[in-house]
Amino acid sequence: MRFEFATANRIIFGPGVIAELPKLALAWGRRAFVVTGKDRIRRATIIAELEGAGFHCTLFGVSGEPTVDVAVAGGAAARAAGVHVVIAIGGGSVVDAGKAIAAFATNDGDPLEHLEVIGRGRPLRNDPLPFIAVPTTAGTGSEVTRNAVLGSPEHGVKVSLRSPMMLPSIALVDPMLTVSLPRELTAATGLDALTQLIEPFVSIKANPMTDALCRDGIPLAARSLPAVCRNGRDAEARAGMSYASLLGGMALANAGLGVVHGFAAPIGGMFEAPHGAVCAAILPHGVRANIAVLRERDPEGTGLGRYTEVARILTGDALATAEDGAAWLEALVRDLGVPGLSAYGISAADCGAVVAKAAKASSMKANPIELTEGELAQVFTASLE
Repeated sequence: MRFEFATANRIIFGPGVIAELPKLALAWGRRAFVVTGKDRIRRATIIAELEGAGFHCTLFGVSGEPTVDVAVAGGAAARAAGVHVVIAIGGGSVVDAGKAIAAFATNDGDPLEHLEVIGRGRPLRNDPLPFIAVPTTAGTGSEVTRNAVLGSPEHGVKVSLRSPMMLPSIALVDPMLTVSLPRELTAATGLDALTQLIEPFVSIKANPMTDALCRDGIPLAARSLPAVCRNGRDAEARAGMSYASLLGGMALANAGLGVVHGFAAPIGGMFEAPHGAVCAAILPHGVRANIAVLRERDPEGTGLGRYTEVARILTGDALATAEDGAAWLEALVRDLGVPGLSAYGISAADCGAVVAKAAKASSMKANPIELTEGELAQVFTASLE
Protein backbone atom coordinates (compact mmCIF):
# COMPACT_ATOMS: atom_id res chain seq x y z
CA MET A 1 0.00 0.00 0.00
CA ARG A 2 1.42 3.35 -1.08
CA PHE A 3 -0.36 6.66 -1.56
CA GLU A 4 0.06 10.38 -0.96
CA PHE A 5 -2.39 12.86 0.52
CA ALA A 6 -2.20 16.65 0.56
CA THR A 7 -4.64 19.36 1.56
CA ALA A 8 -4.79 22.95 2.80
CA ASN A 9 -2.18 23.80 5.42
CA ARG A 10 -4.89 24.57 7.96
CA ILE A 11 -8.66 23.97 7.95
CA ILE A 12 -10.98 25.83 10.33
CA PHE A 13 -14.62 24.71 10.14
CA GLY A 14 -17.76 25.69 11.99
CA PRO A 15 -20.60 28.18 12.33
CA GLY A 16 -19.25 31.62 13.21
CA VAL A 17 -15.58 30.96 12.45
CA ILE A 18 -15.59 33.86 9.98
CA ALA A 19 -15.08 36.11 13.03
CA GLU A 20 -11.54 34.71 13.28
CA LEU A 21 -10.50 35.99 9.84
CA PRO A 22 -8.81 39.28 10.89
CA LYS A 23 -6.71 37.58 13.56
CA LEU A 24 -5.72 34.78 11.19
CA ALA A 25 -4.77 37.09 8.32
CA LEU A 26 -2.70 39.28 10.61
CA ALA A 27 -0.05 36.53 10.68
CA TRP A 28 1.16 37.82 7.28
CA GLY A 29 0.56 41.56 7.58
CA ARG A 30 -2.16 44.18 7.20
CA ARG A 31 -2.17 44.64 3.42
CA ALA A 32 -4.80 42.30 2.04
CA PHE A 33 -5.90 41.64 -1.53
CA VAL A 34 -9.57 40.68 -1.23
CA VAL A 35 -11.16 38.81 -4.14
CA THR A 36 -14.97 38.80 -4.24
CA GLY A 37 -17.76 37.88 -6.63
CA LYS A 38 -20.63 39.89 -8.08
CA ASP A 39 -22.60 40.10 -4.85
CA ARG A 40 -20.27 42.34 -2.88
CA ILE A 41 -23.03 43.34 -0.47
CA ARG A 42 -22.87 39.95 1.22
CA ARG A 43 -19.12 40.39 1.67
CA ALA A 44 -19.35 43.98 2.89
CA THR A 45 -19.55 43.02 6.58
CA ILE A 46 -16.46 40.82 6.35
CA ILE A 47 -14.46 43.51 4.56
CA ALA A 48 -15.61 46.11 7.10
CA GLU A 49 -14.38 43.89 9.92
CA LEU A 50 -10.99 43.53 8.24
CA GLU A 51 -10.72 47.28 7.78
CA GLY A 52 -11.89 47.83 11.35
CA ALA A 53 -9.03 45.61 12.50
CA GLY A 54 -6.56 47.89 10.73
CA PHE A 55 -6.24 46.11 7.38
CA HIS A 56 -5.73 48.00 4.15
CA CYS A 57 -7.88 46.07 1.67
CA THR A 58 -7.38 46.18 -2.08
CA LEU A 59 -10.61 44.84 -3.61
CA PHE A 60 -10.74 42.81 -6.81
CA GLY A 61 -14.08 41.73 -8.27
CA VAL A 62 -14.58 38.57 -10.31
CA SER A 63 -17.69 38.45 -12.49
CA GLY A 64 -18.58 34.89 -13.39
CA GLU A 65 -16.06 32.11 -13.81
CA PRO A 66 -12.47 33.41 -14.01
CA THR A 67 -10.42 33.48 -17.18
CA VAL A 68 -6.67 33.29 -17.56
CA ASP A 69 -6.58 37.01 -18.38
CA VAL A 70 -8.55 37.90 -15.23
CA ALA A 71 -6.20 35.88 -13.04
CA VAL A 72 -3.10 37.39 -14.65
CA ALA A 73 -4.54 40.91 -14.22
CA GLY A 74 -5.31 40.15 -10.59
CA GLY A 75 -1.80 38.88 -10.01
CA ALA A 76 -0.35 42.07 -11.50
CA ALA A 77 -2.66 44.20 -9.32
CA ALA A 78 -1.70 42.31 -6.17
CA ARG A 79 1.98 42.66 -7.03
CA ALA A 80 1.62 46.39 -7.67
CA ALA A 81 -0.25 46.91 -4.39
CA GLY A 82 2.48 45.16 -2.41
CA VAL A 83 -0.01 43.04 -0.51
CA HIS A 84 0.89 40.52 2.17
CA VAL A 85 -2.00 38.08 1.83
CA VAL A 86 -4.73 37.18 -0.69
CA ILE A 87 -8.21 36.48 0.70
CA ALA A 88 -10.96 35.07 -1.52
CA ILE A 89 -14.55 35.35 -0.26
CA GLY A 90 -17.07 33.68 -2.53
CA GLY A 91 -18.00 30.56 -4.45
CA GLY A 92 -15.69 28.18 -6.24
CA SER A 93 -15.00 30.59 -9.08
CA VAL A 94 -13.90 33.31 -6.67
CA VAL A 95 -11.74 30.92 -4.65
CA ASP A 96 -10.12 29.59 -7.84
CA ALA A 97 -9.50 33.15 -9.00
CA GLY A 98 -7.90 34.04 -5.68
CA LYS A 99 -5.72 30.95 -5.77
CA ALA A 100 -4.48 31.79 -9.27
CA ILE A 101 -3.97 35.46 -8.40
CA ALA A 102 -1.81 34.49 -5.42
CA ALA A 103 0.27 32.32 -7.78
CA PHE A 104 0.57 34.84 -10.63
CA ALA A 105 1.46 37.62 -8.18
CA THR A 106 4.82 35.93 -7.60
CA ASN A 107 5.17 34.16 -10.96
CA ASP A 108 4.88 36.72 -13.74
CA GLY A 109 5.64 36.07 -17.39
CA ASP A 110 3.78 33.92 -19.87
CA PRO A 111 0.93 32.09 -18.08
CA LEU A 112 1.05 29.34 -20.71
CA GLU A 113 4.31 28.29 -19.12
CA HIS A 114 2.32 26.79 -16.25
CA LEU A 115 -1.17 26.00 -17.59
CA GLU A 116 -2.29 22.46 -18.38
CA VAL A 117 -3.77 21.33 -21.73
CA ILE A 118 -3.21 24.61 -23.60
CA GLY A 119 0.22 25.33 -22.11
CA ARG A 120 3.38 23.61 -21.02
CA GLY A 121 2.25 22.69 -17.51
CA ARG A 122 5.61 23.48 -15.93
CA PRO A 123 5.95 23.91 -12.15
CA LEU A 124 5.66 27.34 -10.60
CA ARG A 125 9.03 28.95 -9.96
CA ASN A 126 8.10 30.77 -6.76
CA ASP A 127 5.77 30.19 -3.83
CA PRO A 128 2.42 31.99 -4.24
CA LEU A 129 1.42 34.71 -1.81
CA PRO A 130 -0.23 33.42 1.39
CA PHE A 131 -3.83 32.59 0.52
CA ILE A 132 -6.96 32.32 2.68
CA ALA A 133 -10.04 30.70 1.12
CA VAL A 134 -13.45 31.64 2.53
CA PRO A 135 -16.11 29.67 0.59
CA THR A 136 -19.67 31.00 0.54
CA THR A 137 -21.14 28.05 -1.37
CA ALA A 138 -21.08 24.32 -0.63
CA GLY A 139 -19.98 22.86 -3.92
CA THR A 140 -16.53 22.90 -5.43
CA GLY A 141 -14.32 22.19 -2.42
CA SER A 142 -11.80 24.55 -4.02
CA GLU A 143 -10.72 25.69 -0.56
CA VAL A 144 -8.72 22.47 -0.18
CA THR A 145 -7.49 21.77 -3.71
CA ARG A 146 -4.15 22.50 -5.35
CA ASN A 147 -5.46 23.83 -8.66
CA ALA A 148 -7.38 26.77 -10.06
CA VAL A 149 -9.73 26.25 -13.00
CA LEU A 150 -9.49 29.10 -15.51
CA GLY A 151 -11.33 29.72 -18.76
CA SER A 152 -9.45 30.35 -21.99
CA PRO A 153 -12.02 31.84 -24.39
CA GLU A 154 -9.63 31.81 -27.33
CA HIS A 155 -9.16 28.04 -26.91
CA GLY A 156 -12.81 27.38 -25.97
CA VAL A 157 -11.89 25.37 -22.89
CA LYS A 158 -11.30 25.60 -19.15
CA VAL A 159 -7.89 24.48 -17.91
CA SER A 160 -6.06 24.15 -14.62
CA LEU A 161 -3.17 26.01 -13.09
CA ARG A 162 -1.92 23.35 -10.71
CA SER A 163 0.80 23.12 -8.08
CA PRO A 164 1.18 21.68 -4.56
CA MET A 165 2.31 25.19 -3.61
CA MET A 166 -1.20 26.45 -4.42
CA LEU A 167 -2.87 24.60 -1.54
CA PRO A 168 -4.46 27.37 0.55
CA SER A 169 -2.66 28.55 3.64
CA ILE A 170 -5.99 28.51 5.47
CA ALA A 171 -9.42 27.18 4.51
CA LEU A 172 -11.92 29.06 6.67
CA VAL A 173 -15.25 27.26 6.22
CA ASP A 174 -18.25 28.85 7.92
CA PRO A 175 -21.52 27.11 6.91
CA MET A 176 -23.54 30.17 7.93
CA LEU A 177 -22.10 32.06 4.95
CA THR A 178 -24.13 29.75 2.69
CA VAL A 179 -27.51 30.38 4.31
CA SER A 180 -28.54 33.18 1.95
CA LEU A 181 -27.85 31.15 -1.21
CA PRO A 182 -30.94 30.86 -3.44
CA ARG A 183 -32.42 27.40 -3.90
CA GLU A 184 -31.31 27.07 -7.54
CA LEU A 185 -27.68 27.78 -6.68
CA THR A 186 -27.87 25.58 -3.59
CA ALA A 187 -29.09 22.66 -5.72
CA ALA A 188 -26.50 23.08 -8.49
CA THR A 189 -23.52 23.53 -6.19
CA GLY A 190 -24.74 20.76 -3.90
CA LEU A 191 -24.97 18.31 -6.79
CA ASP A 192 -21.43 19.31 -7.76
CA ALA A 193 -20.36 18.45 -4.21
CA LEU A 194 -22.06 15.06 -4.46
CA THR A 195 -20.38 14.45 -7.82
CA GLN A 196 -17.03 15.23 -6.25
CA LEU A 197 -17.58 12.53 -3.67
CA ILE A 198 -18.78 9.87 -6.13
CA GLU A 199 -16.16 10.39 -8.85
CA PRO A 200 -13.10 10.14 -6.55
CA PHE A 201 -14.61 7.03 -4.95
CA VAL A 202 -14.88 5.18 -8.27
CA SER A 203 -11.66 6.70 -9.64
CA ILE A 204 -8.75 4.53 -10.71
CA LYS A 205 -6.64 6.75 -8.41
CA ALA A 206 -8.72 6.14 -5.27
CA ASN A 207 -6.80 5.33 -2.09
CA PRO A 208 -7.73 4.39 1.50
CA MET A 209 -7.71 8.01 2.67
CA THR A 210 -9.98 9.27 -0.10
CA ASP A 211 -12.23 6.23 0.31
CA ALA A 212 -12.78 7.16 3.95
CA LEU A 213 -13.64 10.75 3.04
CA CYS A 214 -16.10 9.66 0.35
CA ARG A 215 -17.79 7.03 2.50
CA ASP A 216 -18.38 9.74 5.10
CA GLY A 217 -19.40 12.43 2.62
CA ILE A 218 -21.72 10.62 0.21
CA PRO A 219 -24.46 9.77 2.75
CA LEU A 220 -24.09 13.21 4.34
CA ALA A 221 -24.65 14.98 1.03
CA ALA A 222 -27.46 12.58 0.07
CA ARG A 223 -29.52 13.51 3.13
CA SER A 224 -28.44 17.14 3.57
CA LEU A 225 -28.97 18.36 0.00
CA PRO A 226 -32.72 17.58 -0.25
CA ALA A 227 -33.19 19.02 3.25
CA VAL A 228 -31.42 22.30 2.54
CA CYS A 229 -33.30 22.70 -0.74
CA ARG A 230 -36.57 22.32 1.17
CA ASN A 231 -35.48 24.82 3.82
CA GLY A 232 -32.51 27.06 3.09
CA ARG A 233 -32.31 28.14 6.72
CA ASP A 234 -31.82 24.59 8.03
CA ALA A 235 -28.54 25.19 9.85
CA GLU A 236 -27.79 21.50 10.33
CA ALA A 237 -28.29 20.75 6.63
CA ARG A 238 -26.21 23.78 5.62
CA ALA A 239 -23.39 22.57 7.88
CA GLY A 240 -23.74 19.08 6.43
CA MET A 241 -23.37 20.35 2.87
CA SER A 242 -20.40 22.57 3.73
CA TYR A 243 -18.68 19.61 5.35
CA ALA A 244 -19.55 17.27 2.47
CA SER A 245 -18.12 19.82 0.03
CA LEU A 246 -14.94 20.04 2.09
CA LEU A 247 -14.59 16.24 2.07
CA GLY A 248 -15.16 16.15 -1.69
CA GLY A 249 -12.52 18.77 -2.27
CA MET A 250 -9.95 16.78 -0.32
CA ALA A 251 -10.95 13.58 -2.12
CA LEU A 252 -10.78 14.96 -5.65
CA ALA A 253 -7.47 16.71 -4.99
CA ASN A 254 -5.93 13.34 -4.19
CA ALA A 255 -7.90 10.83 -6.30
CA GLY A 256 -9.05 12.81 -9.32
CA LEU A 257 -12.48 12.96 -10.93
CA GLY A 258 -14.06 11.40 -14.02
CA VAL A 259 -16.46 11.68 -16.92
CA VAL A 260 -18.74 14.35 -15.44
CA HIS A 261 -15.92 16.81 -14.89
CA GLY A 262 -14.30 15.67 -18.10
CA PHE A 263 -17.31 17.20 -19.86
CA ALA A 264 -17.58 20.20 -17.54
CA ALA A 265 -14.20 21.62 -18.55
CA PRO A 266 -14.85 22.04 -22.29
CA ILE A 267 -18.52 22.97 -21.82
CA GLY A 268 -17.57 25.68 -19.34
CA GLY A 269 -15.00 27.01 -21.79
CA MET A 270 -17.32 27.00 -24.80
CA PHE A 271 -20.59 28.24 -23.26
CA GLU A 272 -21.89 30.62 -20.60
CA ALA A 273 -22.90 27.74 -18.36
CA PRO A 274 -22.29 27.62 -14.57
CA HIS A 275 -19.97 24.79 -13.55
CA GLY A 276 -22.22 23.36 -10.84
CA ALA A 277 -25.28 23.34 -13.10
CA VAL A 278 -23.32 21.58 -15.86
CA CYS A 279 -22.10 18.88 -13.49
CA ALA A 280 -25.61 18.44 -12.10
CA ALA A 281 -27.08 17.96 -15.58
CA ILE A 282 -24.46 15.39 -16.59
CA LEU A 283 -24.12 13.46 -13.31
CA PRO A 284 -26.81 10.74 -13.67
CA HIS A 285 -26.02 10.15 -17.34
CA GLY A 286 -22.27 9.92 -16.78
CA VAL A 287 -22.82 7.46 -13.93
CA ARG A 288 -25.23 5.35 -15.99
CA ALA A 289 -22.80 5.23 -18.94
CA ASN A 290 -19.88 4.17 -16.76
CA ILE A 291 -21.95 1.41 -15.17
CA ALA A 292 -23.11 0.08 -18.53
CA VAL A 293 -19.60 0.01 -19.98
CA LEU A 294 -18.11 -1.53 -16.83
CA ARG A 295 -20.77 -4.23 -16.87
CA GLU A 296 -20.00 -4.95 -20.52
CA ARG A 297 -16.20 -4.73 -20.57
CA ASP A 298 -15.02 -5.17 -16.98
CA PRO A 299 -17.76 -6.94 -14.99
CA GLU A 300 -15.31 -8.49 -12.52
CA GLY A 301 -13.31 -5.30 -11.92
CA THR A 302 -13.50 -3.02 -8.89
CA GLY A 303 -15.35 -0.21 -10.69
CA LEU A 304 -18.71 -1.95 -10.81
CA GLY A 305 -18.41 -2.93 -7.17
CA ARG A 306 -17.69 0.69 -6.28
CA TYR A 307 -20.83 1.88 -8.04
CA THR A 308 -22.83 -0.82 -6.28
CA GLU A 309 -21.55 0.44 -2.93
CA VAL A 310 -22.49 4.00 -3.89
CA ALA A 311 -25.99 2.82 -4.82
CA ARG A 312 -26.45 1.10 -1.46
CA ILE A 313 -25.31 4.22 0.39
CA LEU A 314 -27.62 6.49 -1.62
CA THR A 315 -30.70 4.31 -1.48
CA GLY A 316 -30.24 2.77 1.96
CA ASP A 317 -31.00 -0.60 0.33
CA ALA A 318 -28.43 -3.31 1.08
CA LEU A 319 -29.49 -5.18 -2.07
CA ALA A 320 -29.40 -2.21 -4.46
CA THR A 321 -27.62 -2.58 -7.79
CA ALA A 322 -25.32 -0.06 -9.40
CA GLU A 323 -28.16 0.85 -11.77
CA ASP A 324 -30.40 1.62 -8.77
CA GLY A 325 -27.87 4.28 -7.77
CA ALA A 326 -28.04 5.89 -11.21
CA ALA A 327 -31.85 5.91 -10.97
CA TRP A 328 -31.67 7.54 -7.52
CA LEU A 329 -29.45 10.29 -8.91
CA GLU A 330 -31.80 10.83 -11.86
CA ALA A 331 -34.72 11.24 -9.47
CA LEU A 332 -32.77 13.67 -7.26
CA VAL A 333 -31.75 15.86 -10.19
CA ARG A 334 -35.35 15.86 -11.44
CA ASP A 335 -36.79 16.64 -7.99
CA LEU A 336 -34.40 19.56 -7.53
CA GLY A 337 -35.48 21.02 -10.87
CA VAL A 338 -32.05 21.02 -12.49
CA PRO A 339 -32.34 21.83 -16.22
CA GLY A 340 -30.55 19.98 -19.00
CA LEU A 341 -27.65 21.46 -20.92
CA SER A 342 -29.96 22.85 -23.60
CA ALA A 343 -31.01 25.52 -21.08
CA TYR A 344 -27.62 27.13 -21.71
CA GLY A 345 -27.87 27.24 -25.49
CA ILE A 346 -26.11 23.90 -25.99
CA SER A 347 -27.50 21.65 -28.71
CA ALA A 348 -26.90 18.33 -30.48
CA ALA A 349 -24.95 20.25 -33.12
CA ASP A 350 -22.24 20.89 -30.51
CA CYS A 351 -21.74 17.20 -29.75
CA GLY A 352 -18.68 16.54 -31.90
CA ALA A 353 -16.69 19.54 -30.66
CA VAL A 354 -17.56 18.96 -27.01
CA VAL A 355 -16.81 15.23 -27.10
CA ALA A 356 -13.45 15.76 -28.83
CA LYS A 357 -12.36 18.13 -26.08
CA ALA A 358 -13.85 16.07 -23.25
CA ALA A 359 -11.93 13.00 -24.37
CA LYS A 360 -8.69 14.92 -23.80
CA ALA A 361 -9.67 16.55 -20.49
CA SER A 362 -7.42 15.88 -17.52
CA SER A 363 -10.38 14.77 -15.35
CA MET A 364 -11.19 11.97 -17.79
CA LYS A 365 -7.88 10.27 -17.00
CA ALA A 366 -9.19 9.04 -13.63
CA ASN A 367 -12.51 7.69 -14.93
CA PRO A 368 -12.98 4.05 -13.86
CA ILE A 369 -13.03 2.87 -17.49
CA GLU A 370 -12.11 4.46 -20.80
CA LEU A 371 -15.15 5.55 -22.78
CA THR A 372 -15.19 5.68 -26.57
CA GLU A 373 -16.16 8.87 -28.36
CA GLY A 374 -19.45 7.19 -29.27
CA GLU A 375 -20.17 6.45 -25.61
CA LEU A 376 -19.24 10.01 -24.66
CA ALA A 377 -21.59 11.29 -27.35
CA GLN A 378 -24.42 9.29 -25.77
CA VAL A 379 -23.72 10.92 -22.40
CA PHE A 380 -23.72 14.37 -23.99
CA THR A 381 -26.97 13.78 -25.86
CA ALA A 382 -28.74 12.39 -22.80
CA SER A 383 -27.67 15.44 -20.77
CA LEU A 384 -29.25 17.97 -23.12
CA GLU A 385 -32.80 17.63 -21.77
